[in-house]
Amino acid sequence: MDVSGKIKLINETKEYGNNGFRKREVVITTEEQYPQDLLIEFIQDKCDILNSYNVGDNAKIDINLRGREWESPQGEIKYFNSIQGWRIEKISVDDENSSIPPITPTDGFGDNEDVGKEEPDDLPF
Repeated sequence: MDVSGKIKLINETKEYGNNGFRKREVVITTEEQYPQDLLIEFIQDKCDILNSYNVGDNAKIDINLRGREWESPQGEIKYFNSIQGWRIEKISVDDENSSIPPITPTDGFGDNEDVGKEEPDDLPF
């Protein structure tokens, strides 16, 4: 699974506990009708792959969805989800739109001299 968009934030690598667990977070804003700011975690040796990326870069991130159950000391069960990245690659805006050919304002209208002329209504419905 992957997600594409513009990098909004790259946090510094943080280390947790005595065993050297490392985590680095990046926020990517998707480019769709309703853009989403998604927090994606890179852990352990994957933290370093973010070093060559900057805020504002367009990127595609390969992700895994992770979920876990947690029981509070009071016995209440809660569930948590996270998005873990494992690969990232820069994409250019041109790459995203390369499959869409450019359209001129008169494309699809035939010859310019036909523009504005009424066509016969020969549709069977």
